Amino acid sequence: MKNLNVILLSFLIISVATACKDTKKETDTMPETETEVIEENVDTTSNKLSVTLSPKSDSNIEGTINFTETNGVVSMVGTVTGLEEGGHAIHIHEKADCSANDGSSAGGHWNPTAQPHGAWGAETGYHKGDIGNLTANANGRATITKTTDEWCIGCGDETKDILGKAVIVHIGVDDLTSQPSGDAGARIGCAGIIQ
Repeated sequence: MKNLNVILLSFLIISVATACKDTKKETDTMPETETEVIEENVDTTSNKLSVTLSPKSDSNIEGTINFTETNGVVSMVGTVTGLEEGGHAIHIHEKADCSANDGSSAGGHWNPTAQPHGAWGAETGYHKGDIGNLTANANGRATITKTTDEWCIGCGDETKDILGKAVIVHIGVDDLTSQPSGDAGARIGCAGIIQ
């Protein structure tokens, strides 16, 4: 009888030990799974800034341009009001200086790679500031959306960094061929890109 009690006691101890070991394994694996999910969500880097257009050349335009950089891609989204109905050029210019009434203090198109003026992505070349045209409706409102990996916000790369530049809206349409700036006419809005 004594041997039977020892055998039963031994069996009970082994059963409890095995059950505790299995429970520990399940508990140990749960935090690892949670950690992996958290690490996947931490990879995203994002940088945002918003600029406000000031009227130039006696225009009445207003607007806000938002830039967001996520994982090396910059999205530009903006709304401009107070425009004449039709097309208007929009560019990034080389200096974040909107002090001159005619916007001339912003300098020429931002062209850090010394390319000819042209349509964005043209094989013959284009300025990093050659955004193109936006179209105002009958109420004088226009929107612009552009996404590119050829810009960055504050990365320090002189060929990509839009900080220290200006967004300029012109009275006319960029013909995408005339040198050096597309024959877009007077600068009617300016916003310095400063963070």
